[in-house]
Amino acid sequence: MITIVGAGPTGLALACGLRRFEVDVRVVDAASGPATTSRAMGVQPRGAEVLARLGALGDLAEKAVRLRKMRVNGEVALDMSALREAGQLVVSQARVEDRLRDRLSALGVEVEWDTPAETVADADWLIGCDGAHSWVRKHAGIAFEGSQVMENFLLRDVRAAWDLDRESIHIFADGPSMTTVFPLPGGVWRVMSPDGGRWTPGPVEEVEWESTFRIHRRQAVTYRRGTVFLAGDAAHIHSPVGGQGMNTGLGDAENLAWKLALVVHGRADERLLDTYEAERRPIGARVLASTTPATRLVLGPGLVTRTIRDRVMWPLLNIRPVQRRLVRSASQLGVRYSGPLAAGRRGGQRVPAFAGRPVGARGAGDVPGGGTGAAGGRRAP
Repeated sequence: MITIVGAGPTGLALACGLRRFEVDVRVVDAASGPATTSRAMGVQPRGAEVLARLGALGDLAEKAVRLRKMRVNGEVALDMSALREAGQLVVSQARVEDRLRDRLSALGVEVEWDTPAETVADADWLIGCDGAHSWVRKHAGIAFEGSQVMENFLLRDVRAAWDLDRESIHIFADGPSMTTVFPLPGGVWRVMSPDGGRWTPGPVEEVEWESTFRIHRRQAVTYRRGTVFLAGDAAHIHSPVGGQGMNTGLGDAENLAWKLALVVHGRADERLLDTYEAERRPIGARVLASTTPATRLVLGPGLVTRTIRDRVMWPLLNIRPVQRRLVRSASQLGVRYSGPLAAGRRGGQRVPAFAGRPVGARGAGDVPGGGTGAAGGRRAP
């Protein structure tokens, strides 16, 4: 029995992946019930592929807002509409979790709410998907190294009749002040401001939700200690700039699920599980390495930082090769695994022809029923 602590996107996706391979699993969470609000809002193209392979994408693509452009003070600074990889889905993490819970229920598992992690500490296999303050990580004695990047970051979901393009991210920068506005489904806007700023591009009719938090960049020194594993925010946290958090967790979940399934079913040696950290920890490290300087450059208060941002960074975003590189990176479609399972010149690369197939489809990845990979190389979905 594999026990997953944390019923967020990472834990639920991992549970769905394991159940696809007929592995017995429990999902426990100390909360009294599902979250109704969320900080994470973006499902990147690769994250959407993971959800599709799990059978959990459902109607998210139809109900989400699809971002096509980024505008700075009204002018287009980044046009993603002509790029093949474009199409970040703006949808609440809470809605993503709804779809994953529905899928998990169809696979025969219900989340056990009001169940603290301490009550399952003796599980045969324990997976910590319990967030930045992970009890599982602390219980395993795994350090969470890093530092604070910014204080008093404000999020608000508001209803307002603003005359703004609802397929664009809108950045309003004026000297030291900066506000970012995202369109959300249902006519709602997500407003993000550093340093507690409350400026908006017009009158607000209603504030539906508000939260403040500090931005940290931290990563677990190891993703595995014996039969204890970490995934998602329990393993890495970083700035929300770029919308990488939830998607990186979904990638962790998919990578770990098929490996655990092979080992549990006796079709692979436990050494296979070491490749989870070998493949996924560098991905998390790269996300931290890219989002931290981007945050400091975009949101930094100093005159020099603002000058570089306004006179160098924004103009660069209008150059098509720069756009392609940024979109490719943010979409996570360029993620490549160069660990011990990668074979050949293109080993570990995503295979577009199989990207949308359900996990377990022949050629979509190494899975207990797929007949590939346990004894040889592979290309990652």
